[in-house]
Amino acid sequence: MVRSASLLLSATGLTRLAARSALAFEVSERETPLRRLSRTFSDLRVLHLSDLHLGSRLDLAGPLRQVLEEVTCDVAVITGDFRFRERGSFDRARTELDAIVKGLDPPYGIHAVLGNHDRAADMTDIESCGVRILMNESTFIERQGERLWLVGVDDPHLYRLDDLPRALEGVPADDPRILLAHSPELYQEAAQAQIDLYLCGHTHGGQICLPGGLAPFVQARCPRRYARGAWCHDGVEGYTSRGVGASGIGARLFCPPEIVVHRLVGTKEPRVPDRPSPERREGTAPASRTEKLTAVSESEPLATAPGK
Repeated sequence: MVRSASLLLSATGLTRLAARSALAFEVSERETPLRRLSRTFSDLRVLHLSDLHLGSRLDLAGPLRQVLEEVTCDVAVITGDFRFRERGSFDRARTELDAIVKGLDPPYGIHAVLGNHDRAADMTDIESCGVRILMNESTFIERQGERLWLVGVDDPHLYRLDDLPRALEGVPADDPRILLAHSPELYQEAAQAQIDLYLCGHTHGGQICLPGGLAPFVQARCPRRYARGAWCHDGVEGYTSRGVGASGIGARLFCPPEIVVHRLVGTKEPRVPDRPSPERREGTAPASRTEKLTAVSESEPLATAPGK
């Protein structure tokens, strides 16, 4: 697909336009209604970034930091894919991440999950930049004695090591919770677990799209309605980010990178849910993220993912 996209851009003379588009960040603030949200957390601003793909030729750290310095938020979340290449050194990506994070100062911190490009061994470097990784675990924001939970799971797309029940251990049944996952493929499990807001990415919205944003490929085992933008499933409000970086090639077409701030508001009116389909995925998960990664690169030892 990467070769096909490169040939398409070259043949149509759109290569330069697509390269410029990859750095044309689109910033938006959207009102996100949550039925269980109390007045204590009303107007809380959640900055959502995804798919940074650092260490590529785009060199997006500087331009992205300039944009983020103008964004106001209470908490920031990153839904995976920090690195561009799945193997090799993380040094350049770490330097870029450190620069980007310095453009943020949310009072409730920066929280994230790993994506299918990321390695367990990268966690130490990522967290040294001030980003907390949630590996099938949860944390909370507390205001006036009330709590809003951030629940993070490991990558459900490639590694399939997501463990939502484990991540929800200790989370009171009546408390509102936001799920961070790399891809939208857990929409059914999220509904069963009474997730209030599901934030994810992975699809890049298609990245190389046709006019109107029509994506030939979305690379996710879920209905296409969940592969981009806002969606709802059985009471779960969801948002699939188009992402910040680019994968495969440093280009985007009819699909600009996006930075989204979700302003949370309470509501008593349930939305009419979308009704998709059958089971989301097939096959079995590897025994561990480390086992899967070792198959990719035997040369570097990997850290074991921490437990709750």
